[in-house]
Amino acid sequence: MPVFLNTLYAAVARRRRERYARRPDLRGRLRRPVISVGNLAIGGRGKTPAVAEVVRVLLAAGERPAVLSRGYGRTEPDAGVVVVNAPDGMRADLARAGDEPLMLARQLPGVPILVASDRYLAGRLAEHHFEVTVHVLDDGFQHLQLDRDVDLVIVAPEDLDPSARTLPSGRLREAPDALAAADAILATDPAVQMPPDDPRPLFRLHRVPGELQGADVDGIGRGLPVLALSGIANPSRFLSDLRAAGLHVVRSLKYRDHHPYGRNDLDRILSAARGAGAGAVVTTEKDFVRLLPFRPFPLPVMYLPLTMEIQPAAEFRLWLDASLRAARDITVD
Repeated sequence: MPVFLNTLYAAVARRRRERYARRPDLRGRLRRPVISVGNLAIGGRGKTPAVAEVVRVLLAAGERPAVLSRGYGRTEPDAGVVVVNAPDGMRADLARAGDEPLMLARQLPGVPILVASDRYLAGRLAEHHFEVTVHVLDDGFQHLQLDRDVDLVIVAPEDLDPSARTLPSGRLREAPDALAAADAILATDPAVQMPPDDPRPLFRLHRVPGELQGADVDGIGRGLPVLALSGIANPSRFLSDLRAAGLHVVRSLKYRDHHPYGRNDLDRILSAARGAGAGAVVTTEKDFVRLLPFRPFPLPVMYLPLTMEIQPAAEFRLWLDASLRAARDITVD
């Protein structure tokens, strides 16, 4: 693909950001503070676990957060606002919610999670019906239509590589100079360093794989041969987590990110598992959510949950609290 297309894409993205910066009237402003968690790149950065961790930090501080998501990959998109999760329980299925909002709903019981293309409208609904005190904008760095008070941007070392390309042939949504709009950086790796004269805080994301989960987990031994199944942007880290957990991976199947599994896919997965001598299928939590409609499974299917810790934790809590206090000094008519 010609390099000039990448250059053109980066220039259009830069002009778009500049336009919204010049025209605050183009941005919707909610009554409660908005914390955006986003990426420079497309997928593979642990964004959804990072959103969940930010919500947990807010809950521990006594806040009542809502998560606002676009619900990417929904098979039955709704023109309005879909309430995926509410204080009284889950209210939407996979088709109407999307895999990541549904996964967040399973991890964050009682936290309002709303899906809409118009996230300003979703935020107003959350404020009116659920009396939330703060919003967490999921995958929001490029969603410039909604004003935000805190921009957290997840950065991997390869995102800052001078040779890294933007879309359509690269993985960057914007050129690295867009980081000037970030309030803080969440680094996926110690190799990410900011210039000494950069005053913005840099926090670290620490991956913490959990214990195997699923209805079939009882009686599954660590030495059991398993098939690794993933439909995510960066499957190599998932495979590394499985091996670090002591699982014996005899075969790996990879699908594209957000792949909508069907019955034919399930038949292929089970056939591959049996052919490789695997006694179980182990997948990611996001994939497990997309497989739930096919229960009961003829073969044990489990998932390895992943938590992202933001470190140093105490410093992040203090910084976020100060940022919210500053945001609340801004009045909204």
